[in-house]
Amino acid sequence: MQAYITSTGVISPQAEINAGNFPETPQLYEGNRLKCVDPDYKEHIPAAMLRRMGRVLKLGVGAGLICLKNSSIEVPDGIITGTGLGCVEDSENFLISIKDNNENFLTPTPFIQSTHNSISGQIALFSKCHHYNFTYVHRSFSFESALLDALMQLDEKTETKNMLVGSADELTDRLFIILQRLGYWRNDIESNLHLLQPSSKGTIAGEGASFFLLSNTKTPDCHAAIADVAMFYKPENTEETKKQIQAFLDRNNISMNDVDVVLTGINGDISNDAVYYDTFKMFDFDNLSYYKHLCGEYNTSSAFATYIASLALKNNTLPSYFNLKGKQTNKVKRVLLYNHFFNVNHSLVLLNQC
Repeated sequence: MQAYITSTGVISPQAEINAGNFPETPQLYEGNRLKCVDPDYKEHIPAAMLRRMGRVLKLGVGAGLICLKNSSIEVPDGIITGTGLGCVEDSENFLISIKDNNENFLTPTPFIQSTHNSISGQIALFSKCHHYNFTYVHRSFSFESALLDALMQLDEKTETKNMLVGSADELTDRLFIILQRLGYWRNDIESNLHLLQPSSKGTIAGEGASFFLLSNTKTPDCHAAIADVAMFYKPENTEETKKQIQAFLDRNNISMNDVDVVLTGINGDISNDAVYYDTFKMFDFDNLSYYKHLCGEYNTSSAFATYIASLALKNNTLPSYFNLKGKQTNKVKRVLLYNHFFNVNHSLVLLNQC
């Protein structure tokens, strides 16, 4: 079960990384909230439709169409998306209109676009794709579920050659405030580039959309190969987490010595990060990297990590600002992604150089 990334489309808070380049210094944001750098959506979406789209629809559809535009495939054999919370802004607007209008004379557009499968549906309409179309809404397992489905589709169905798979999540002002009251976000942080200085309770908020065109055939435009995906839920302790990771490595016939980079979901939250540090201390592996200082914390941030890994494998290098020890990695042949969401949903993705 292996698939090749032949094209990508990403919208994140890092404009230069979205364009496929590792900058010398990533974009700096003050405070505890990161917002996506919007491309010129009019280049991809007709203006008449763009006006009726909510933010997450613009993010997801935009990233998906950018991915297709960057490839030689006009119509994929299927579209699979993942989203943790779906179309939050449209859901908010619809509920507010119910209240303001006493449940009378409601505008249907926010309701129609508030359904979680709106992103994959809109991409299908634009690309004229009448094939397999599915959306996963499994909180922080959403992207991995979509990715696993795509791998199985490519592996099992001979007529399926290419799959467009990705994810999108937005952060609205109301959602930010709600999660802030629940203690998700830090208030003492200077900027995203000082996320770990010092480590304390809470992290920074983020959002983003990442899409990948996967092929079951290796082509000259291959960015990276996705070898395997795994998920596990609420491990009892660090020892159980290590056993899950070891089992994942064993079934791929590799050891930690064969991994060049472990790209983790370290996010500055002291209890969250302890899981990563303790687990890989047991592996005696110290070449840990992280990515959430560039995109923030959100349910499908692991899709952005997959993009970073594919870019590193394509360029055979990972800049120093990803590494916990501040060193650049100049030989990147294999990357292990490990992310967990507050020690509940844990996921692993293994990527190899083409």
